[in-house]
Amino acid sequence: MAVAESDAYPPIEAYGVVGNRETCALVAPDGSIDWFPFPHLESPSIFAAILDADRGGRFRVAPTDAFETAQRYVDDTNVLETTFYADGGTATVTDFLPPADRTDHPRKVLYRKAACTDGAVDLAVELEPRFEYGRAETAIEPVEQGILTAGAEERTLLESPIDLEIDDGRATGESSLEAGETAWFLLRCTGSEDATTDPEAALAETIEYWSDWVHSCGPDDDCAFEGPWHEQVVRSQLVLKLLTHAETGAIAAAPTTSLPEDIGGVRNWDYRFNWLRDAGFTVQALLNLGTVEEASDYFDWFMDRCRAADPATIQPLYGLHGESDLEERELDHLAGYRGSRPVRIGNGAAEQRQLDVYGELLLAVDEMRQHGRVLDDDEWERIRDVVDYVRDVWDEPDAGIWEVRGGEKQFVYSNVMCWVALDRGIEIAVERGGDAPLAAWRETREAIRTDVLENGYDEAVGAFVQSYGSDALDATGLLLPLVGFLPFDDDRVRGTIDAIERELGDDDVFVSRYDGDDGLPGEEGAFVLCSCWLVDALALSGRVEAAQSRFESLLEYLNPLGLFAEEIDPTTGAYLGNYPQAFSHIGIVNSALYLGYVRGAETSGPPPMGIRLGEPAVSLGE
Repeated sequence: MAVAESDAYPPIEAYGVVGNRETCALVAPDGSIDWFPFPHLESPSIFAAILDADRGGRFRVAPTDAFETAQRYVDDTNVLETTFYADGGTATVTDFLPPADRTDHPRKVLYRKAACTDGAVDLAVELEPRFEYGRAETAIEPVEQGILTAGAEERTLLESPIDLEIDDGRATGESSLEAGETAWFLLRCTGSEDATTDPEAALAETIEYWSDWVHSCGPDDDCAFEGPWHEQVVRSQLVLKLLTHAETGAIAAAPTTSLPEDIGGVRNWDYRFNWLRDAGFTVQALLNLGTVEEASDYFDWFMDRCRAADPATIQPLYGLHGESDLEERELDHLAGYRGSRPVRIGNGAAEQRQLDVYGELLLAVDEMRQHGRVLDDDEWERIRDVVDYVRDVWDEPDAGIWEVRGGEKQFVYSNVMCWVALDRGIEIAVERGGDAPLAAWRETREAIRTDVLENGYDEAVGAFVQSYGSDALDATGLLLPLVGFLPFDDDRVRGTIDAIERELGDDDVFVSRYDGDDGLPGEEGAFVLCSCWLVDALALSGRVEAAQSRFESLLEYLNPLGLFAEEIDPTTGAYLGNYPQAFSHIGIVNSALYLGYVRGAETSGPPPMGIRLGEPAVSLGE
């Protein structure tokens, strides 16, 4: 339990998130919805107080008196409860949106149920919509059903059980609840104004939807995720499902934009898109969680991107509907989270060249193949084209996986992933009967390997470095054995793991992405996913106790809801970057998976790629 945050900007880790698999809303511990893009994650916001406390807009339901507050999810769901403990009593606000692939209730309705459970509580309601990121003129007026607001294109209708007064673009009011009494506030968004709904039924069916879907196992099941972190894995699964677009199967990196990696700095990016680089590790996590349908939908989505484009024009990221035009723009009128400017929409990285993407795509294809997916002729043709393209361009510089803005380089990880594209392409071609220029592919695969070993490993550093000619370390070096480039017991691999743990690690918990220049001012925090990669590398190289200790220490930094942002400030534990972050939760799932395997757990499918391909230096079950 925490005292309600008095700062205009609550800590990032203080927020809860709800959504309908089309969009998400962030709920502060004081009952304020401070972020809500509509109708989709990539759409302009209706509420954006998290990016500008004065101009962004919010929708708040909370006690009028001083209170303490706590948030929790209804077990195994994405239904959020915020409980207020005031002097006169206790009240809980339950927030949810019905999932988009359930048709029983309109999905474009944000439900807020206020219930007094003890004593009596006076509630204040504040509705302050600001359409188009606060740029559009907002009309607000009372109507018979409640309060109607409208921007240039979108509109909302707030159904309220109490009368609200309108003043200076806001609707406000108060309501008194005694124990056992409830009040429903329904924010109907464009397209749902005339739909009928039963709020209690909508709540019950939304809870049922999530609890029926989520991973479960009994005490006698041999679950690969067994261990004290099972609950955290389940929450990570729920986060990934929440960020999965119901219509296309694409998974957003995060539901937010411009939450800073450096408070007050310029490292503020829009993450409401899908990065193809996430494909391999995402598919592995989904398949091993048993969410085969979601993995297949995501696979089909990114294969469609390959069908729609020449390999040379495949982008690092796309909109959740497949949009390729993600022009990066700055919203100068917004102050930014705690003064972190500029606020950006769109992402210029879509125009970068990132050669590692092709290897990550082939990792995902291979993972699906290992789980029984048979490629049709059209899919194989697209994959073959990708491998042929990689064969021609693997030795050219690019922007790298971290999308540095300091100029293209010959990144070691990009070259290794080009090797992966050739390696997995060869395996698939052999399985299909050799329908590919195998001799040429094998020649290029060996050329890449030789080049990386000669130019990517620095004898003086004792590790693989970030780029050719550099002595900077990069956490992606931890992935070389995981993808099968070298075995875990190779001295160069062990040296790389040790160097990254020593130079990029912090307090036996965190790992930074790299220590080289990236062309941007300021410093970022420790990267949650990289911290998970070190756990994986330690576990599979035989240092199981150290891996488990690191993992359990990392999980202590999860917020009370079980959510992670992209980064963490190692000094304060504060969250940094967009939130909640899919890549962070994918890391949690896969680290739990590897730790489960090295401790002897099994699943019905094949072993995960790090065990199948990386020749672990530990016997399973030791």
